[in-house]
Amino acid sequence: MEGLLLAIQMACKSISNMVNRASINQFLSNNSGPSSPSSPSSPSSSSDGPFNTKLMDVSVDIMRNALRYTGRLEELPGTGTVNDDLDKPFLIETDSIRYTACFNPLDGSNNADASICSGTIFGVFEDPDRATDESNAPGKIPLRPGRELVAAGYCLYSSSTVLVFTVGKGTHGFTLDPLTSEFVLTHPNMRVPERGDIYSFNDANADGWDESVRRYIQNMRTGNNVTGKRYTSRYVGSLVGDVHRTLCHGGIFGYPEDDALHPGGKLHLLYECAPMGFVVEQAGGRCTTGEGKDVLDAVPDGVQARTPFFAGSPNDVEELETYLRSE
Repeated sequence: MEGLLLAIQMACKSISNMVNRASINQFLSNNSGPSSPSSPSSPSSSSDGPFNTKLMDVSVDIMRNALRYTGRLEELPGTGTVNDDLDKPFLIETDSIRYTACFNPLDGSNNADASICSGTIFGVFEDPDRATDESNAPGKIPLRPGRELVAAGYCLYSSSTVLVFTVGKGTHGFTLDPLTSEFVLTHPNMRVPERGDIYSFNDANADGWDESVRRYIQNMRTGNNVTGKRYTSRYVGSLVGDVHRTLCHGGIFGYPEDDALHPGGKLHLLYECAPMGFVVEQAGGRCTTGEGKDVLDAVPDGVQARTPFFAGSPNDVEELETYLRSE
Protein backbone atom coordinates (compact mmCIF):
# COMPACT_ATOMS: atom_id res chain seq x y z
CA MET A 1 0.00 0.00 0.00
CA GLU A 2 2.79 2.45 0.87
CA GLY A 3 4.44 1.96 -2.51
CA LEU A 4 1.13 2.50 -4.29
CA LEU A 5 0.41 5.75 -2.44
CA LEU A 6 3.94 6.99 -3.12
CA ALA A 7 3.43 6.30 -6.82
CA ILE A 8 0.16 8.26 -6.77
CA GLN A 9 1.90 11.13 -4.98
CA MET A 10 4.65 11.15 -7.61
CA ALA A 11 2.09 11.20 -10.41
CA CYS A 12 0.19 14.08 -8.81
CA LYS A 13 3.37 16.16 -8.65
CA SER A 14 3.98 15.59 -12.35
CA ILE A 15 0.39 16.38 -13.31
CA SER A 16 0.51 19.52 -11.15
CA ASN A 17 3.59 20.70 -13.01
CA MET A 18 1.93 20.03 -16.36
CA VAL A 19 -1.29 21.85 -15.38
CA ASN A 20 0.64 24.83 -14.02
CA ARG A 21 2.35 25.16 -17.40
CA ALA A 22 -0.81 24.52 -19.44
CA SER A 23 -1.22 28.06 -20.75
CA ILE A 24 2.47 28.32 -21.66
CA ASN A 25 2.43 24.92 -23.35
CA GLN A 26 -0.69 25.86 -25.28
CA PHE A 27 0.94 29.07 -26.49
CA LEU A 28 4.08 27.21 -27.54
CA SER A 29 2.00 24.56 -29.29
CA ASN A 30 0.06 27.17 -31.24
CA ASN A 31 3.13 29.16 -32.23
CA SER A 32 5.87 26.58 -32.69
CA GLY A 33 7.17 25.37 -36.02
CA PRO A 34 7.32 21.72 -37.09
CA SER A 35 10.92 21.45 -35.94
CA SER A 36 10.31 22.85 -32.45
CA PRO A 37 11.07 20.39 -29.66
CA SER A 38 8.35 19.32 -27.24
CA SER A 39 8.57 17.78 -23.81
CA PRO A 40 7.35 14.18 -23.49
CA SER A 41 5.47 15.18 -20.32
CA SER A 42 3.67 18.08 -21.99
CA PRO A 43 0.89 18.22 -24.58
CA SER A 44 2.47 18.77 -27.98
CA SER A 45 1.22 20.45 -31.11
CA SER A 46 1.45 17.12 -32.92
CA SER A 47 -1.18 15.52 -30.67
CA ASP A 48 -4.65 15.05 -32.11
CA GLY A 49 -7.71 16.78 -30.70
CA PRO A 50 -8.36 19.86 -28.55
CA PHE A 51 -5.69 21.01 -26.13
CA ASN A 52 -7.74 19.97 -23.08
CA THR A 53 -7.99 16.45 -24.49
CA LYS A 54 -4.22 16.42 -24.84
CA LEU A 55 -3.94 17.37 -21.16
CA MET A 56 -6.10 14.38 -20.24
CA ASP A 57 -4.07 12.05 -22.48
CA VAL A 58 -0.80 13.13 -20.87
CA SER A 59 -2.32 12.83 -17.37
CA VAL A 60 -3.32 9.24 -18.11
CA ASP A 61 0.20 8.45 -19.31
CA ILE A 62 1.73 10.05 -16.22
CA MET A 63 -0.46 7.97 -13.91
CA ARG A 64 0.22 4.75 -15.81
CA ASN A 65 3.97 5.33 -15.84
CA ALA A 66 4.07 6.18 -12.12
CA LEU A 67 2.24 2.98 -11.25
CA ARG A 68 4.50 0.93 -13.48
CA TYR A 69 7.37 1.94 -11.21
CA THR A 70 5.76 -0.24 -8.53
CA GLY A 71 6.83 -3.16 -10.71
CA ARG A 72 3.51 -4.93 -10.32
CA LEU A 73 1.08 -3.18 -12.61
CA GLU A 74 -1.54 -4.94 -14.67
CA GLU A 75 -4.01 -2.79 -16.56
CA LEU A 76 -7.43 -4.37 -16.65
CA PRO A 77 -9.48 -4.18 -19.84
CA GLY A 78 -12.12 -1.44 -19.88
CA THR A 79 -15.76 -1.86 -20.79
CA GLY A 80 -16.58 1.66 -21.92
CA THR A 81 -16.38 3.63 -25.12
CA VAL A 82 -13.12 4.75 -26.68
CA ASN A 83 -13.28 8.05 -24.82
CA ASP A 84 -14.23 6.44 -21.51
CA ASP A 85 -11.39 3.95 -21.97
CA LEU A 86 -9.08 6.59 -20.49
CA ASP A 87 -10.51 5.72 -17.09
CA LYS A 88 -9.67 2.03 -16.86
CA PRO A 89 -8.68 0.78 -13.40
CA PHE A 90 -5.25 -0.57 -12.61
CA LEU A 91 -4.44 -3.75 -10.71
CA ILE A 92 -1.46 -3.60 -8.35
CA GLU A 93 -0.15 -6.93 -7.05
CA THR A 94 1.89 -7.55 -3.92
CA ASP A 95 3.12 -10.92 -2.68
CA SER A 96 -0.05 -11.57 -0.69
CA ILE A 97 -2.56 -8.85 -1.56
CA ARG A 98 -3.80 -7.30 -4.76
CA TYR A 99 -5.04 -3.74 -4.93
CA THR A 100 -7.29 -2.29 -7.59
CA ALA A 101 -6.65 1.42 -8.10
CA CYS A 102 -9.23 3.46 -10.00
CA PHE A 103 -8.66 6.99 -11.24
CA ASN A 104 -9.96 10.08 -12.90
CA PRO A 105 -6.51 11.42 -13.82
CA LEU A 106 -7.64 14.98 -14.62
CA ASP A 107 -11.06 16.01 -13.38
CA GLY A 108 -12.02 19.44 -14.69
CA SER A 109 -9.62 19.21 -17.63
CA ASN A 110 -11.78 21.72 -19.51
CA ASN A 111 -10.77 24.29 -16.88
CA ALA A 112 -7.02 23.79 -17.04
CA ASP A 113 -6.11 25.98 -20.00
CA ALA A 114 -8.13 28.83 -18.41
CA SER A 115 -6.10 28.51 -15.18
CA ILE A 116 -9.18 27.36 -13.24
CA CYS A 117 -8.75 24.56 -10.70
CA SER A 118 -8.70 20.92 -11.75
CA GLY A 119 -7.72 17.74 -9.96
CA THR A 120 -7.00 14.02 -9.80
CA ILE A 121 -9.30 11.54 -8.04
CA PHE A 122 -8.24 8.06 -6.90
CA GLY A 123 -9.63 5.11 -5.00
CA VAL A 124 -7.94 1.88 -3.87
CA PHE A 125 -9.67 -1.42 -3.18
CA GLU A 126 -8.04 -4.43 -1.54
CA ASP A 127 -8.67 -7.80 -3.21
CA PRO A 128 -7.00 -10.48 -1.05
CA ASP A 129 -9.36 -13.22 -2.28
CA ARG A 130 -9.10 -12.38 -5.96
CA ALA A 131 -7.51 -15.70 -6.90
CA THR A 132 -10.36 -17.74 -5.40
CA ASP A 133 -13.25 -15.41 -6.26
CA GLU A 134 -14.59 -16.25 -9.72
CA SER A 135 -16.06 -12.76 -10.12
CA ASN A 136 -12.55 -11.37 -9.64
CA ALA A 137 -10.76 -13.76 -11.97
CA PRO A 138 -7.81 -12.36 -13.94
CA GLY A 139 -9.01 -10.08 -16.71
CA LYS A 140 -12.22 -9.18 -14.91
CA ILE A 141 -12.74 -5.84 -13.22
CA PRO A 142 -13.65 -6.13 -9.52
CA LEU A 143 -16.70 -3.95 -8.87
CA ARG A 144 -16.94 -3.03 -5.20
CA PRO A 145 -19.05 -0.61 -3.19
CA GLY A 146 -17.19 2.40 -1.85
CA ARG A 147 -17.59 1.01 1.65
CA GLU A 148 -14.79 -1.45 0.78
CA LEU A 149 -12.26 1.22 -0.19
CA VAL A 150 -9.05 1.03 1.83
CA ALA A 151 -7.73 4.38 0.57
CA ALA A 152 -9.08 7.27 -1.45
CA GLY A 153 -8.33 10.87 -2.14
CA TYR A 154 -7.86 13.68 -4.56
CA CYS A 155 -5.21 16.19 -5.56
CA LEU A 156 -6.33 19.76 -6.22
CA TYR A 157 -4.35 21.82 -8.74
CA SER A 158 -5.07 25.48 -8.02
CA SER A 159 -3.28 28.43 -6.38
CA SER A 160 -1.52 25.66 -4.49
CA THR A 161 -1.41 21.91 -5.02
CA VAL A 162 -3.22 20.09 -2.22
CA LEU A 163 -3.31 16.31 -1.76
CA VAL A 164 -6.20 15.15 0.44
CA PHE A 165 -6.62 11.48 1.26
CA THR A 166 -7.81 8.93 3.78
CA VAL A 167 -6.90 5.36 4.63
CA GLY A 168 -10.01 4.98 6.78
CA LYS A 169 -8.62 6.79 9.81
CA GLY A 170 -9.66 10.36 9.19
CA THR A 171 -9.02 12.74 6.31
CA HIS A 172 -5.75 14.65 6.02
CA GLY A 173 -4.53 17.35 3.64
CA PHE A 174 -0.99 17.98 2.39
CA THR A 175 0.19 21.06 0.48
CA LEU A 176 2.97 20.80 -2.10
CA ASP A 177 5.91 23.03 -1.13
CA PRO A 178 7.24 24.46 -4.42
CA LEU A 179 10.68 25.01 -2.86
CA THR A 180 11.25 21.40 -1.84
CA SER A 181 8.76 19.65 -4.17
CA GLU A 182 7.48 17.73 -1.15
CA PHE A 183 3.99 17.47 0.31
CA VAL A 184 3.71 19.04 3.79
CA LEU A 185 0.94 18.14 6.24
CA THR A 186 -1.09 21.36 6.50
CA HIS A 187 -4.62 20.09 7.20
CA PRO A 188 -4.50 17.26 9.77
CA ASN A 189 -7.78 15.62 10.73
CA MET A 190 -9.97 17.68 8.42
CA ARG A 191 -13.57 18.08 9.57
CA VAL A 192 -16.54 19.28 7.54
CA PRO A 193 -18.56 21.97 9.38
CA GLU A 194 -21.88 20.61 10.64
CA ARG A 195 -23.65 23.12 8.42
CA GLY A 196 -22.57 25.68 5.84
CA ASP A 197 -24.16 28.47 3.85
CA ILE A 198 -23.08 27.56 0.31
CA TYR A 199 -24.70 25.27 -2.24
CA SER A 200 -22.72 24.03 -5.22
CA PHE A 201 -25.06 22.86 -8.00
CA ASN A 202 -25.07 23.54 -11.74
CA ASP A 203 -28.29 25.56 -11.87
CA ALA A 204 -28.22 25.56 -15.67
CA ASN A 205 -29.58 22.00 -15.55
CA ALA A 206 -32.42 22.82 -13.13
CA ASP A 207 -35.20 22.37 -15.70
CA GLY A 208 -34.43 18.66 -15.84
CA TRP A 209 -34.16 18.10 -12.08
CA ASP A 210 -36.75 16.43 -9.91
CA GLU A 211 -39.20 18.92 -8.43
CA SER A 212 -37.97 18.15 -4.89
CA VAL A 213 -34.42 19.21 -5.79
CA ARG A 214 -35.62 22.41 -7.47
CA ARG A 215 -37.71 23.27 -4.41
CA TYR A 216 -34.76 22.63 -2.09
CA ILE A 217 -32.46 24.94 -4.07
CA GLN A 218 -35.11 27.64 -4.29
CA ASN A 219 -35.55 27.56 -0.52
CA MET A 220 -31.79 27.72 0.01
CA ARG A 221 -31.69 30.84 -2.15
CA THR A 222 -34.52 32.60 -0.35
CA GLY A 223 -33.73 31.50 3.20
CA ASN A 224 -36.97 29.52 3.49
CA ASN A 225 -35.07 26.69 5.16
CA VAL A 226 -34.15 25.30 8.58
CA THR A 227 -31.61 28.05 9.28
CA GLY A 228 -33.70 30.91 7.94
CA LYS A 229 -30.59 32.19 6.13
CA ARG A 230 -30.05 32.63 2.41
CA TYR A 231 -27.36 30.40 0.91
CA THR A 232 -24.77 31.57 -1.61
CA SER A 233 -24.11 29.70 -4.86
CA ARG A 234 -20.56 28.65 -5.73
CA TYR A 235 -19.91 26.33 -8.67
CA VAL A 236 -16.57 25.82 -10.42
CA GLY A 237 -17.37 22.87 -12.66
CA SER A 238 -14.60 20.71 -11.23
CA LEU A 239 -15.73 17.96 -8.85
CA VAL A 240 -12.44 18.19 -6.97
CA GLY A 241 -12.59 21.97 -6.65
CA ASP A 242 -16.23 22.11 -5.57
CA VAL A 243 -15.96 19.26 -3.06
CA HIS A 244 -12.71 20.63 -1.62
CA ARG A 245 -14.33 24.00 -0.95
CA THR A 246 -17.32 22.22 0.63
CA LEU A 247 -14.97 20.14 2.77
CA CYS A 248 -13.21 23.27 4.03
CA HIS A 249 -16.14 25.67 4.43
CA GLY A 250 -19.22 23.49 4.68
CA GLY A 251 -22.43 23.48 2.70
CA ILE A 252 -23.51 21.00 0.07
CA PHE A 253 -22.32 19.86 -3.35
CA GLY A 254 -24.78 18.18 -5.67
CA TYR A 255 -25.00 16.81 -9.17
CA PRO A 256 -28.55 15.46 -9.51
CA GLU A 257 -29.80 13.40 -12.40
CA ASP A 258 -31.72 15.42 -14.95
CA ASP A 259 -34.21 14.15 -17.47
CA ALA A 260 -32.84 16.10 -20.42
CA LEU A 261 -29.07 15.62 -20.24
CA HIS A 262 -28.08 13.12 -17.56
CA PRO A 263 -30.80 10.60 -16.70
CA GLY A 264 -29.30 8.42 -13.99
CA GLY A 265 -26.68 11.05 -13.16
CA LYS A 266 -23.49 12.29 -14.80
CA LEU A 267 -20.70 11.49 -12.33
CA HIS A 268 -19.06 8.06 -12.31
CA LEU A 269 -19.70 5.97 -9.21
CA LEU A 270 -16.57 3.82 -9.17
CA TYR A 271 -13.79 6.34 -9.68
CA GLU A 272 -15.39 9.70 -8.81
CA CYS A 273 -18.29 9.51 -6.35
CA ALA A 274 -17.15 6.58 -4.21
CA PRO A 275 -13.63 7.96 -3.55
CA MET A 276 -14.90 11.50 -2.93
CA GLY A 277 -17.67 10.18 -0.71
CA PHE A 278 -15.16 8.17 1.34
CA VAL A 279 -13.03 11.29 1.87
CA VAL A 280 -16.06 13.37 2.90
CA GLU A 281 -17.45 10.76 5.30
CA GLN A 282 -14.05 10.28 6.94
CA ALA A 283 -14.09 14.04 7.57
CA GLY A 284 -17.46 13.83 9.33
CA GLY A 285 -19.61 14.70 6.32
CA ARG A 286 -22.33 12.78 4.55
CA CYS A 287 -22.96 11.65 0.99
CA THR A 288 -25.98 10.18 -0.75
CA THR A 289 -27.23 9.17 -4.17
CA GLY A 290 -30.47 11.00 -3.43
CA GLU A 291 -32.32 7.71 -3.71
CA GLY A 292 -32.25 6.81 -0.03
CA LYS A 293 -28.83 5.19 -0.31
CA ASP A 294 -25.42 6.22 0.93
CA VAL A 295 -23.03 6.57 -2.01
CA LEU A 296 -20.60 4.20 -0.30
CA ASP A 297 -23.22 1.43 -0.26
CA ALA A 298 -24.01 1.66 -3.97
CA VAL A 299 -22.50 -1.14 -6.08
CA PRO A 300 -21.52 -0.14 -9.65
CA ASP A 301 -22.82 -2.39 -12.41
CA GLY A 302 -19.88 -1.45 -14.62
CA VAL A 303 -16.74 0.66 -14.69
CA GLN A 304 -18.61 3.55 -16.30
CA ALA A 305 -21.73 3.35 -14.06
CA ARG A 306 -23.06 6.79 -13.18
CA THR A 307 -25.08 8.09 -10.26
CA PRO A 308 -26.61 11.24 -8.78
CA PHE A 309 -24.27 12.55 -6.07
CA PHE A 310 -24.76 14.84 -3.07
CA ALA A 311 -22.10 15.42 -0.41
CA GLY A 312 -21.15 17.89 2.28
CA SER A 313 -22.09 19.08 5.74
CA PRO A 314 -24.17 16.44 7.55
CA ASN A 315 -26.99 18.83 8.45
CA ASP A 316 -27.22 20.18 4.92
CA VAL A 317 -27.34 16.73 3.34
CA GLU A 318 -29.93 15.63 5.91
CA GLU A 319 -32.11 18.64 5.06
CA LEU A 320 -31.91 17.79 1.35
CA GLU A 321 -32.96 14.22 2.12
CA THR A 322 -36.14 15.47 3.82
CA TYR A 323 -37.13 17.07 0.52
CA LEU A 324 -36.31 13.93 -1.44
CA ARG A 325 -38.33 11.75 0.94
CA SER A 326 -41.35 14.05 0.71
CA GLU A 327 -41.87 13.32 -2.98
